[in-house]
Amino acid sequence: MKKIAISNQKGGVGKTTTTINLAASLGMLGKRVLMIDMDPQGNTTTGLGVNKGAIDTCVYDVLLGKQSLEDVIYPTEFKNISLVPAKIHLSGIDIELAQLPGRELIMKKEVLKIEHNYDYIIFDCPPSLGLLTLNALAAAKTVMVPIQAEYYALEGVSQLLNTIRLAQRHLNRNLKIEGIIMTMTVNTNLSHEVEEEVRSLFKDKVYRTTISRGVRLSEAPSHGLPISYYDPKSKGAEEYMSLAKEVIASE
Repeated sequence: MKKIAISNQKGGVGKTTTTINLAASLGMLGKRVLMIDMDPQGNTTTGLGVNKGAIDTCVYDVLLGKQSLEDVIYPTEFKNISLVPAKIHLSGIDIELAQLPGRELIMKKEVLKIEHNYDYIIFDCPPSLGLLTLNALAAAKTVMVPIQAEYYALEGVSQLLNTIRLAQRHLNRNLKIEGIIMTMTVNTNLSHEVEEEVRSLFKDKVYRTTISRGVRLSEAPSHGLPISYYDPKSKGAEEYMSLAKEVIASE
């Protein structure tokens, strides 16, 4: 089974979009997927149509030791997809756990108890390198990095790579880069140049599939649906299905 943290320190690069739509596509391909929302904004949670006001427990309770991970896994209406939701309570977790020994390893210990039930566990990380991201990196086997095809694309990536190296040294020596996914691509010279630069830097770690900017893809979260359910014939749905097949092929 694979445990993938989707992370980039830079916000707005498509982490949550990739988490939701990669997971949904893997589920449609028959894989059992658990999504763990580690972002206080909870966009993965709402993007799956879950009303945050209607849930009593979430990942916050797991990190505080109030609940086991197994007890905060919610089924979804989507094929083979389960969710550990997030709420805004998470935003203060760094301070709340500041004095707790081994606080970076809480999620790793909890995931080990339930991982046999899934083919994929996917963490949606916040756009910061704090305790939430460290917990995801400690629990994961690999990191997937979405990079937007724009001028400041590589801003923050070097810091993320340094964090991954630190996580390897201190928390998870087997952590590897799963792959780099180019997101929000458009048919412009700049977009092509950025993609070429990323491919020259990361070589075969960059997926062949790229995710283009699309209206249907950006509309889907407001309906609480992955793109493959909102508009299965759209380009975005085809691209994320292609990415899912690449991820499966790399096992």
